[in-house]
Amino acid sequence: MPTAAPPGKNLAPGGLTPTLQRRCFKSSVEKLQVSEESTPRQREWRPQIYRKCTDTAWLFLFFLFWTGLMFIMGYSVVAGAAGRLLFGYDSFGNVCGKKNSPVEGAPLSGQDMTLKTYMFFMNSCNPEIKGKRLGSTALCVSSCPEEQLSTLEEVQLFADTNGSFLCVYSLNSFNYTQSPNADSLCPRLPVPPSKSFPLFNRCIPQTPECYSMFASALINDVDMLHQILSGIMSERDTILGLCILALALSLAMMFIFRFITTLLVHIIISLVILGLLFVCGVLWWLYYDYTTDLSIELDTERENMKCVLGFAIVSTIITAILLVLIFVFRKRIKLTVALFQVTNKAINSSPFLLFQPVWTFAILIFFWVLWVAVLLSLGTAGSAQVIEGGQVEFTPLLGIRYMWWYHLIGLIWTSEFILACQQMTIVGAVVTWYFNRNKNDPSDHPILSSLSILLCYHQGTVVKGSFLITLVRIPRVILIYIHDTLKDKHSSWSRGMFRCCCCFSCLARHLHHLNQESSRGQKEK
Repeated sequence: MPTAAPPGKNLAPGGLTPTLQRRCFKSSVEKLQVSEESTPRQREWRPQIYRKCTDTAWLFLFFLFWTGLMFIMGYSVVAGAAGRLLFGYDSFGNVCGKKNSPVEGAPLSGQDMTLKTYMFFMNSCNPEIKGKRLGSTALCVSSCPEEQLSTLEEVQLFADTNGSFLCVYSLNSFNYTQSPNADSLCPRLPVPPSKSFPLFNRCIPQTPECYSMFASALINDVDMLHQILSGIMSERDTILGLCILALALSLAMMFIFRFITTLLVHIIISLVILGLLFVCGVLWWLYYDYTTDLSIELDTERENMKCVLGFAIVSTIITAILLVLIFVFRKRIKLTVALFQVTNKAINSSPFLLFQPVWTFAILIFFWVLWVAVLLSLGTAGSAQVIEGGQVEFTPLLGIRYMWWYHLIGLIWTSEFILACQQMTIVGAVVTWYFNRNKNDPSDHPILSSLSILLCYHQGTVVKGSFLITLVRIPRVILIYIHDTLKDKHSSWSRGMFRCCCCFSCLARHLHHLNQESSRGQKEK
């Protein structure tokens, strides 16, 4: 019951005096504050809840395209000869390590090669390309020669000791040194030491010269790959060491960017300035040395002096322009440092962002290995035909070449799709962190959340962007091939192809930029 007011006092609405009303209001405010402190504070920002799938028609198109790829994979398994790919086969149609059926017209086919599991090339150091196939005769042997064999007597001794016959099957081992046809039926001397290639059981020569010639002949491009493969074989330890050094420097750079960003940016700018000044100083010093040398009389030396002068002038102009730009945009250095700091904070909030490229690389490697396996299986899908000397050649079936082109488009499109998925996942995680106004209350599992949103809603957009890039890459690859074919002729067609390649390259970069921007836009919605 409300308390009666004393005489002469005015009552407030509700029958309460002003004093009691203030007390009730204060009590209600205190209760409200207690209830707010006891209940968890609501987040001020959260991702969009109501989403819908984007570009579903493109996703359906990609599904249909991959249905075709799965058909090609199945066809390669059924029509292709995986045994010839994995175990190797000789020049007479026999698969190594298996019992074989005879081929009509090939007297040396249909042999039992159960104990002969390795594929040996009789002329591995100097192979010849006949048409589109390797001209060196291939045999199935029980073991690869691990030491160099310089004479036919050593080849015969190797056959008697190891039971591995390196000459054509029609020639017995005791006739290796007596037969007048031994030069054509036995391997070319000296036989280099070789070891079996892992997984495919091929006898691969181990000397760098023979290895480079043999490997380059297999892909029918001897001139270009001879030096590359020879250098890789001879300097493989150095290459491995440089790769490890590059990885260590990358990790060190990430560590430095995390802790001393400001100092590192100024160090890089200082090194750039000092490097430019050093190059200019060296060029001008060389030009001064040329001008003060009175013994210069040859025209070539005068031309060299003019070239040095030209390089010195160009380097000075470039240095001056860069120094002016650095001075004009010196205030932007703080913005660069701030961007690096924001990047470090984003990585600190989601450390697994550093492993995204590793996962993407693993997925790409798996897809590329599968793609190459299917391509090689398609290459082995052919019918046996007997050629000269009783040897057997497998010719591709009809329609295989069209499948190769379809398979190539699948390689480019799927690779771009995987890379775009990586970009969109990273963008989603960073956007979730950046637009969260309460940095002390980050979202749980931002990478998994971004990946789930991508898989559930935005796959169609990624498919569309990767398809546009594929449409640009395929004509560019064709034009580059035509340009390489015509560049020796110095024709206007070659120059036109080169300009078109440049245009397609610029267009591809622009589409990459648009693809990234669209990814950010989809994640911010």
